[in-house]
Amino acid sequence: MVVSLKRRTGLADFFYWIWDGLERTVFLGTKFSFPARFVSPFGFLGMLTFVVFIILGISGALLMFYYQPILDRAWDSVAKINDTVPYGFMIRNIHYHASNAMVLLAVLHMYYQYFSGRYKIRNEIIWVTGVVLGTVTILEAFTGYDIIFSERAELAISIAASLTNSMPVVGPTIRDAMFGSGFADFVLRFYTLHVFILPIVMLGLMAVHMPRFLVFDVPMVMAISGAIFLTGGVFPVDLGSKFEPTVPPGITVPEWYLTGIYAFLRTQYDKFVTGVLWPGVFIVAIAMTPFIDRYKKFSWKDRPIITAFGITGIAQVMVTTYWGFYITPDTTKPLVARLVIDPIFFYLVMLLLVPIGFGFSYMMILLAKESERKAKLAASKSPHKPSVSPINFSGKWINWLIVGLLVFQVYLNIAAYNAALSGMKNFSLFLTGLILMVFAGMFHLYRHGLNEAKKAPTPPPTSTEPPKQLPEESGKLPPS
Repeated sequence: MVVSLKRRTGLADFFYWIWDGLERTVFLGTKFSFPARFVSPFGFLGMLTFVVFIILGISGALLMFYYQPILDRAWDSVAKINDTVPYGFMIRNIHYHASNAMVLLAVLHMYYQYFSGRYKIRNEIIWVTGVVLGTVTILEAFTGYDIIFSERAELAISIAASLTNSMPVVGPTIRDAMFGSGFADFVLRFYTLHVFILPIVMLGLMAVHMPRFLVFDVPMVMAISGAIFLTGGVFPVDLGSKFEPTVPPGITVPEWYLTGIYAFLRTQYDKFVTGVLWPGVFIVAIAMTPFIDRYKKFSWKDRPIITAFGITGIAQVMVTTYWGFYITPDTTKPLVARLVIDPIFFYLVMLLLVPIGFGFSYMMILLAKESERKAKLAASKSPHKPSVSPINFSGKWINWLIVGLLVFQVYLNIAAYNAALSGMKNFSLFLTGLILMVFAGMFHLYRHGLNEAKKAPTPPPTSTEPPKQLPEESGKLPPS
């Protein structure tokens, strides 16, 4: 409904007019819910992933002002951002750790939906687009740390080029399109993928993947932002060594979300099978889960086979991820011998993990289900016992906690200001993250206090009329 400007005057009315005019747009077609009390963050991990995507867009746009996507200037421009540009170190740390946080949140969101059975509520399209979106998210993160062109990035680029070239028929064409002929301009191509093509693809997938009703919890958004800042303060990102073709490369590994594939490649088996086919089969199997799951119930206990397969997949991902990081500590061996993984031992372990992991998980799920059934049966036969009431803070204690957090917030802001004067390095990131976390705590306490005030019983209304006298008190008896 569009409201005429003639009936409204003033700045507030102008904003109301704009808001009414946006009523039929896509933005207001999506319903945002701001919960009045604490809800489990597992239910809106997808929304938190989108919030981190926004953080990445803002920090990445700021980095674009100084980054140079040229082969012989890429690393030097990042070093300038890190050491010379005001607040460049801070922004780069935020961008890097937000990238890792987005991949982690996307994985957690996918597995929560998997084990909770949310895809069974006619959400097959949302599930499939989510799996594709998670894959594109990893590609986006991969292209991001490659454009630095450090030694670590050169390793990842070499592996990606060899994997692309190993694809039958279309492999060499895709390699030339992605990396360029002779790799002279691959940094510019990856930069285009990272800042334009892949984000456009992600936004298109998000438009299909996101439901209409989104939960936007302000304290959790502040908490996840604070966690990114805290991580950047405690673990500042390393620039790495500049790649020099004349210098022998050292031992390095890719990012944690790619070390599983790296472990397969280190067996020196066929590159297409280990680096393309197996990950592709894993992704397709996850995407097809809603069409395979025929259970009627949603709980993970009521879907033992699907749950057991999910746990087995997580176990294999964790084992391969650790194996990708592991380097033989014997420095007397040559570099290749320290990196190569015995293929017989590796694939034997991976094959044994399937029956062992599935069998153990399936047995434990059945035991948990039987234990729950016995507990319900015993509870129905035993006399009813009053449930233990949760611990609730009184309004007085909530007020004191908020005051204490406010004082701590003021101290943190002063400390952050002093850190800003000294160059805004990793300590200031730590303080800023702590400020956001404290703000999230204050917001939640305030919200909790409002809910407790609403639940408090209201006293009965007091009457201002004088009390009525009984007949005996007035000295008059009622007529007989």
